[in-house]
Amino acid sequence: MKITFMGAARTVSGSCYIIECAGKRFAIDCGLHQGNKEIEKRNWNFDAYDAKNLDFILITHAHIDHSGYLPALVSKGYKNPIYCTAPTRDLLEIMLLDSAHIQEMEAEWSNRKRQRVGIQTIKALYTINDAENTIPLLATTEYDQVFEPAPNIKVTFKNAGHILGSAFIEIEAIEDGKVVRSVFSGDLGRPEQLIVENPDDFEAADYIFIESTYGNRNHPAEEESLEQLAAAIEYSYSNREKVVIPAFAVERSQQIIYSLFLLSKQGRLPADMPVYLDSPLAIRATEIFRKHPEFYDEQTQEFIKNGDHPLDLPNLHFTESKEQSQAINESKGPAVVISASGMANAGRIKHHLRHNLWKAGASVVFVGWQGVGTPGRKILGGAKKIRIFGEEVAINAKVFTINGFSGHAGQDDLMDWLGTMRGKSVKVFLVHGEAEVQKEFGDLITSRFGFEVHIPEYMEELELEPGVEHAPVIDMEVARPRVDWEYLLKDSESLYDELRQRVKDVENRPWVDQVELRDKLLDVNREIIALISEM
Repeated sequence: MKITFMGAARTVSGSCYIIECAGKRFAIDCGLHQGNKEIEKRNWNFDAYDAKNLDFILITHAHIDHSGYLPALVSKGYKNPIYCTAPTRDLLEIMLLDSAHIQEMEAEWSNRKRQRVGIQTIKALYTINDAENTIPLLATTEYDQVFEPAPNIKVTFKNAGHILGSAFIEIEAIEDGKVVRSVFSGDLGRPEQLIVENPDDFEAADYIFIESTYGNRNHPAEEESLEQLAAAIEYSYSNREKVVIPAFAVERSQQIIYSLFLLSKQGRLPADMPVYLDSPLAIRATEIFRKHPEFYDEQTQEFIKNGDHPLDLPNLHFTESKEQSQAINESKGPAVVISASGMANAGRIKHHLRHNLWKAGASVVFVGWQGVGTPGRKILGGAKKIRIFGEEVAINAKVFTINGFSGHAGQDDLMDWLGTMRGKSVKVFLVHGEAEVQKEFGDLITSRFGFEVHIPEYMEELELEPGVEHAPVIDMEVARPRVDWEYLLKDSESLYDELRQRVKDVENRPWVDQVELRDKLLDVNREIIALISEM
């Protein structure tokens, strides 16, 4: 069996693993690469996926970092089944169309700038039509149902407890008369988190591919998270300002509504404090969550049985239109604003941050992972200012971090899940995590269980054969292209030398021209100061 790590290798996006075994070639997950420009360039490496020669795809759950590349493959000729659970299928229908809309809009914005300066225009990564062509390929399966997408390949989806319909995937492949068992965790959830049931256990595997997002730390208990959320509400309510919560549209937004429901029942959510869910995608996702109560945990079903739906609030407002969204920031007084995206790097949340970050009485509540380079990560890192829509915005709002709402398993949860494994011959692959975290987590796994641990690189190819070691094939210039700092610094120095030479001529120009050029140079220097502060 051969595996190629197409993403989520020492990063937390682009989850995709291409397997070749039993005469078939298939993918597990197909996520969008998200992050800095270098990471996102990987989305354009279409040829590496060879879409026309994939026999089927298995999707663990609907989050875009696990599914958002599907329309790109369809645009390149993929026409075969995409297997997932029923809630995942329904969520993918809205999420892929939303992602395609974003791809088209970003290409349009970029092309406007390019046309103004005479640069060649670009195409969208994929289009709404590509997303629409993806939906009919989605084929649903149930938890614990064994099926064969191809001869000699048996697949079972098990509850991962991450979001509604999320799964980890067990694969049993027969090749050359040998049975190879592999488990792909997707994203694992925390036990006792809101809405969804706890993750299932598993018993045996030759290879385990496990996410490691929080492999170096644990999450606070639910009660502690509710206390922190209540504190943010009390702080901003007493100051007559807003609580701004960047939250992913699927799962996190619904968890926050649920948590506000619990606070409301405790009398800790002021009755006159409106709650806005300001994300069309989150609104549609909430409707899908309501459509599938059979996937709720026992506590949630008990609330509903007693006439209380945790996704209902008397003061909850859905803001679909742009005008309704704008009205939130024009309104006076306290409010809770839940808006996407969760890392504050896109969507309506940027407008809410621009209007509230600089206000001392406001609060910003981060309830999930903040990727490297994102605005959310910079705010949490203690930045005094942040640039939003080209404007410097001071950070005077009180910043709260509530890790207890994370849908990802913490370190202890991951270790408990691994601890259900029988036997010591298993090999563990750490995926979907940052390299430093994975190193710490891998050492812990080896010391406690004795399992062999490997941390793959991007585009690494590896032959898997129980009892036989094969060296991975890695092109480091593809996996981690070297940054030539010496060249960059020399180039910067030569530019400043050229600038110094030209200043002699500028001193003879009109004073108004000199002041305008001075201000531009000050802007450049401020950018350099900001760069230095990040180093």
